[in-house]
Amino acid sequence: MDVAEFRRRGKEMVDYVADYLEKIEERPVYPDLEPGYLRQLIPTEAPLEPEGFDEIMQDVERVIMPGVTHWHSPRFFAYFPAASSFPAMLADVLCSAIGCIGFSWAASPACTELETVMLDWLGKMLQLPDCFIAGTQGRGGGVIQSTASEATLMSLLAARCKAVRLIQAGDADRSEADILSKLVAYTSEQAHSSVERAALIGAVLMRKVPTDHCYAVRQETLKRMVEEDKAAGLIPFYFCATLGTTPSCAFDRITELGPLCNKENMWMHIDAAYAGSAFICPEFRPLLNGVEFADSFNFNPHKWLLVNFDCSAMWVRERADIIGAFKMEPLYLKHENQESGLVTDYRHWQIPLGRRFRSLKMWFVFRMYGLKGMQAHIRKQVSLAKEFESLVRADKRFEICAEVVMGLVCFRLKGSNELNQSLLKKITKSREIHLVPCQLSSRFVLRLAICSRSTESRHIQHAWRHITQLAFELLQEQPH
Repeated sequence: MDVAEFRRRGKEMVDYVADYLEKIEERPVYPDLEPGYLRQLIPTEAPLEPEGFDEIMQDVERVIMPGVTHWHSPRFFAYFPAASSFPAMLADVLCSAIGCIGFSWAASPACTELETVMLDWLGKMLQLPDCFIAGTQGRGGGVIQSTASEATLMSLLAARCKAVRLIQAGDADRSEADILSKLVAYTSEQAHSSVERAALIGAVLMRKVPTDHCYAVRQETLKRMVEEDKAAGLIPFYFCATLGTTPSCAFDRITELGPLCNKENMWMHIDAAYAGSAFICPEFRPLLNGVEFADSFNFNPHKWLLVNFDCSAMWVRERADIIGAFKMEPLYLKHENQESGLVTDYRHWQIPLGRRFRSLKMWFVFRMYGLKGMQAHIRKQVSLAKEFESLVRADKRFEICAEVVMGLVCFRLKGSNELNQSLLKKITKSREIHLVPCQLSSRFVLRLAICSRSTESRHIQHAWRHITQLAFELLQEQPH
């Protein structure tokens, strides 16, 4: 493909993407396929001779689209949103064209410097304490990770390294192996599975903290567990708080938990993967009160802030804590400006060496939407969730299972877990809308999350009519 064909095909691809998104409602939101479907539709080996672009695009419709779960359909209500916007897509095209691998300042100065400034912009939108803003003098700062899972792992590994150094500073004869065997981390029983996975990778014990009736961790529960573990000779070193849990969007009480973590010298990381985007709205910002006690904080603009995947924003109070845990300096990665104090080499802040020019997406979106446009997007989706909540509450056959704070509604048919499992099976089989379940207080619960940028009130009304129709059929089938 030469430049002339690239120009032509590029324009065709933009038209294809625009048509796909404009008409996405016409496609079944969830595929009706058996595992292994794709292997039967394409050759068993790559072609020897080149094939044409037209053939490939025909096969996109024949092979790929039948197997796509359409996350950007306004009838997709599963998991959490996967952000998407036209400015972010255009920025991704430019990112691919520039194609730099921005592991150091010297590898592409704009890639590094725009990221630092964009994380400062976003941190100021969230009214983060000054210690998290890099500026030109700050000791903290922000970085784009691939996912919240990666941010959690980075924070845990940095906390582990800091704990070992602190203990050895007071007891030089104590071995690293002995210290590591005694370290214990904590997180909510409602936390995302990636937190537990971070502890597996970091080879430390992770204890799950029971939650209150709102599915939030409280100070007294964590304090009791920490005291028990210290009495048993263990070393509490890390707590991962969640703001907006995956099952029910619950919020740990970080204003209580933060002072405890600080007193016990435990690193507090805050995972706000989904809910963090909403903190740009003044009415939701109080949920972030207590962040001043945190050592690190993370959320995913690629969930709810119109920036396409992947873009997970992470801030640290002390950049030295994270850099100190991962710094390696082979000669081929050194450069003359790195000692100036103004230079960030982001390879020290992450697990991979390579990184894409992801801050372009933030720059395009922040400028083309503005803070007011992004706030309007969040508020609209919260109002749609509230609309669905009111429909559920008005039907005596159903119940709401957790407080509706943002864009997630947890609900179920009054009755057994088996009844609700049957209802979800009917919903999934119909392929009209897509939901996933969770478990709350041993109950099987359906989750409806407002996901697509194009979701409107009519989609909420349609979803509720569909759910109630299937519930009616199911209840008719039940033995009386």
